[in-house]
Amino acid sequence: MVRDAVPLGECARALVTKLRHHGDVLLASPVVSVLKAHAPRMEIDALVYDETAPMLDGHPALAQLHTIGRQWRSLGVWNQLQNEKSLFRTLRGRRYDLLVHLTDHARGAWLSRLLGVRYSVAPVVAGRGRWWRKSFTHQYPLVANRHRVEMNLDALRRIGVQPSPQEREVHFSPGAGPEERIAALGLPREFIHVHPASRWTFKCWPAERNAQLLDRLAGEGHAVVITAAPDETPFVAEILEKAASKPINLAGQLSLKELGALTAQARLFIGVDSMPMHLAAAMGTPTVALFGPSRENEWWPWNVEQRVVTTTHSCRPCGIDGCGGGKVSDCLTRLPVDAVHAAARELLARAA
Repeated sequence: MVRDAVPLGECARALVTKLRHHGDVLLASPVVSVLKAHAPRMEIDALVYDETAPMLDGHPALAQLHTIGRQWRSLGVWNQLQNEKSLFRTLRGRRYDLLVHLTDHARGAWLSRLLGVRYSVAPVVAGRGRWWRKSFTHQYPLVANRHRVEMNLDALRRIGVQPSPQEREVHFSPGAGPEERIAALGLPREFIHVHPASRWTFKCWPAERNAQLLDRLAGEGHAVVITAAPDETPFVAEILEKAASKPINLAGQLSLKELGALTAQARLFIGVDSMPMHLAAAMGTPTVALFGPSRENEWWPWNVEQRVVTTTHSCRPCGIDGCGGGKVSDCLTRLPVDAVHAAARELLARAA
């Protein structure tokens, strides 16, 4: 036990902040669950960007969900200031005793100072200096090659909370409405969910290889549902042009909540390193994940039956946006269909 553990029994309210992308926010959900499990009487709030709010909305351990608008800056200085003041008044009114800041975002240091919290924990950030360090009562190290769920939970370990393995589950709540909409689509009773795209194109597997995989799955008698975000639909269209089979195309048609409800019904999920992959794992769907430049040690599908498919390139994982920064990753363009297909067949056999 750490000597300077935070006495959670003396804390009435806590604020967990995660100002990052959708997948990052989803993988922070165990922090909320673990805090509530170890301090049942504590009210736990979260602060995220508005576009990522669905990742935590409906979390059973969450009291209030606060958001920062991604578009506030585009509204002009006066409107941005008014929005910031309104948010600060709301947060100040909650009178937090504990702040759990899970990123290196400077806002965490300001919140720790201005909200008057008794205890605050944030990551050690190289180069931030004394002002950052003095903004928090506790700091935890960021360890390379450690899964992001565990890195987030390290914030709680630093203040004396040791999560059990059963408490480390990622939680996502689709909600009744999205579940009803997916049920109303009349999808096959059993299907494979394929989400081939990512907002970062250097993480994507080539269209022709996606098409070959779809045709192999269809040839084995599997129904396939393909999805994508609205801005990813051109990539799906390219895949379908090259495929002889006709999967059910829901690209650009689902909300985040509906995507979660859909993937929860699938026999298997196949996709690249992206938020939908983490969402499938959170819903307990066996997952085949294709990794190129990104680090599977940090981002593999959490707490679910899974297979990670990569190549043996000596340079990966490099973390670069394509070879030479050219937005195309050789470690993905050379990833064979056979390897992905074999992983899918293995997980389907285990499920059967």
